[in-house]
Parts: sequence; structure tokens; C-alpha cells
Amino acid sequence: MANTYSQLYVHLVFAVKRNHLSLIKEENRVSMEKYICGIISNCKSKPLAIYCNPDHTHVLVGLHPSISVSELINKIKSNSSRFYHRNSARNHFFAWQDGYGVFSNSHSQINKVYNYIMNQKEHHRKQVFKDEYLNMLKEAKIEYDSKYLFDFFDD
Repeated sequence: MANTYSQLYVHLVFAVKRNHLSLIKEENRVSMEKYICGIISNCKSKPLAIYCNPDHTHVLVGLHPSISVSELINKIKSNSSRFYHRNSARNHFFAWQDGYGVFSNSHSQINKVYNYIMNQKEHHRKQVFKDEYLNMLKEAKIEYDSKYLFDFFDD
């Protein structure tokens, strides 16, 4: 009997809603990252790297073939929003923006993407999220309509 073998690595990028004061604060960052990693693990997938910036998050995932990217993102966003509301001392509304970026990676790219994600704090001292995201789309040769991009904080 044949088995299923896969090697699916995806780099996910999603953003916090702009019109809300509750960003991912440094004191909440690690707990949010751990919670998101738990969601990914519960979906039979492997969280390989994560960094929650105040206004957006990057996650590198070894995706299990039984779950779609859209299903995984939906679970991450909905459950992490509930987690934020349950565990935040602030009474601010928190939500993720609609949409996300997903970029496939080969095994040979994993270390590079891992380092990129884990160095987000330093990276964003030099480049704002909007420029970063547009560069990612350009490098991946993804066509887009600017009216359907994230509502960036740095505009």
C-alpha cells in the first residue's frame, strides 16, 4: 500500500487591522507566537519560524497535506484573535485584516527564510512593512491590484 509523502513549506504573512489601537505589543509578542505555533501544530503542521511584529506577522510552516493554506490561516487568525481578547489587559478591539500573503519555499530556501523571519526586528529598523511586502510580491512575480493590498500603518 502506498503512502503520502510531501514537502510543503510556506511563508505566511498577515497584518493587524489598522484602525485599531491594539497592536501586538512586545510584552504580548512571545505568548502570541507560542499560541499561533500551537494552532499550527494542532493542524498537523510544523511551525518552523515565527515573528509577530506590532502590525504584522511572518510564519514559516511545514504544511501537512491534509490542510489547505486558507483553512490554516483562518484557524490562526480566528483563534489568535480570541486568545488576544482573553489575555489582554487592554480593552481594545483586536483583529487581523482580511487577506494574507503566502509564498512557497523549497527545502534549500528554509534556512534563508528562517533567518529572515527571526531577524524581523532588525529588518524593520531599515524597511517599513509596506516596502517589505511589495518587494516580496515582486520577487515572487505575483501580480496584484494595489486597492486590494493591506491597509498599511506606515502610509
